[in-house]
Amino acid sequence: MRNSRTARRTALVAPCAALLIAGCVLQPGASAAALSDPSAAPPPSPTATATAGTSSAPTPSPLNPIDPAAFQSAVQRAAEKMTVPGAVVLLRTPQGTFRALVGTTELGTSTPPTTGDHFRIASNTKTMTAALITLLAQDGRLRLSDPVSAYVAGVPNGDRITIAQLLKMRSGLYNYTNAPELSASLDADPGKARTPQEMLDIAFKRPPNFAPDASYEYSNTNYVLLGLVAEKAGGRPLTEQFRDRLFAPLGLKGTSLPAVDDTSLPDPYAHGYMYGGTAYALIDQPYPADVQAAARSGKLQPVDYTHQNPSYAHAAGGAVSTPDELATWIRALVTGKVLNASFQQQWRGSPQAEDPAAPDGQKYGYGIAYQRFGPNSAMYYHGGELPGFNSFIGHDPDNDVTLVIWTNLTLSPEGRTTAQALLPTVLNQIYAGLSLPTGTG
Repeated sequence: MRNSRTARRTALVAPCAALLIAGCVLQPGASAAALSDPSAAPPPSPTATATAGTSSAPTPSPLNPIDPAAFQSAVQRAAEKMTVPGAVVLLRTPQGTFRALVGTTELGTSTPPTTGDHFRIASNTKTMTAALITLLAQDGRLRLSDPVSAYVAGVPNGDRITIAQLLKMRSGLYNYTNAPELSASLDADPGKARTPQEMLDIAFKRPPNFAPDASYEYSNTNYVLLGLVAEKAGGRPLTEQFRDRLFAPLGLKGTSLPAVDDTSLPDPYAHGYMYGGTAYALIDQPYPADVQAAARSGKLQPVDYTHQNPSYAHAAGGAVSTPDELATWIRALVTGKVLNASFQQQWRGSPQAEDPAAPDGQKYGYGIAYQRFGPNSAMYYHGGELPGFNSFIGHDPDNDVTLVIWTNLTLSPEGRTTAQALLPTVLNQIYAGLSLPTGTG
């Protein structure tokens, strides 16, 4: 999934391909402490007091006032330009809750999407797998410094790869979703159940790409391994632990990790589409010019991937949820409703720069990405991509902003990951003074 176009996106999923788009960069004036430590408090606002002969004005809010009609219109224009069948943007701010709903949940119908529709959330599942692993560490059932070999046998360099390195994508293990035989198999038999061990067998046929902790590389292999670690340490199937430890305490009745042989989606649900074969999502294979032209003209219709079996993703990207419940989930995770205070501090402080040459750029930690994009604005976030669906979830604790974006077309005809491509449009609506280039009209 991550290859030479890593900065653009990741299949199954990417943290965000593009919150951290070119142009969405840290603004001058961000405090050094906040830039170097994601858990640091935002810089204080200027003191709103007055002394003799002086006065001070209140600090302007970093948030724009949201105009619901303008919000809907901006999202609709951008989504339609990418030929997205359906899209949902759910925004919660101190001003209230705002929804932009576009198109249909199924081609050939006029069923509008809602924030209660179920869809495959892809790699946003990683936020859940990482939270469960951290809960098991909190319980004393594992240590984040443990080698993965203590839980799973046969891992290359397994005695030197720690649980924390798996969480932060720093193991060096080959990403099994890059293997061409996987996408070929998925196209040949899309309903087949595939086990985590089968995915690891694909990965372990290839040598590691680098030594443990020598670098960062987004790899779904890390999170398939973490799913097995959680089952060993927790003593129960991952599906049950997700339900009992994560979803039930937050009242997330519409969120689940399906069994490996379950290709259904709960009602109501959205269909998911993509032009062409699975490889276009899994290994970032670009669309040929003739495919792009046929898709733009309408001569080529997208394939319905709704019921392709996502068991190959499982702990790395197999969960199902709704926009409403994802908003509840990401806010609860970031604000400390899932972990205790000590482990919450570790979790929030875990993001590490993906590129050492850009220490203030995108960071990845325990199943979460992070970037500060203004002196009083930062977001913990993740993205999700697999054939049929694209999504983004994020929470800005500085300003109590929660954002969920969902689309039911993985890639536009030009090959853009559609939910992430909507991000600049949405962020320009939310934050004052960003003026990000949208490229989507």
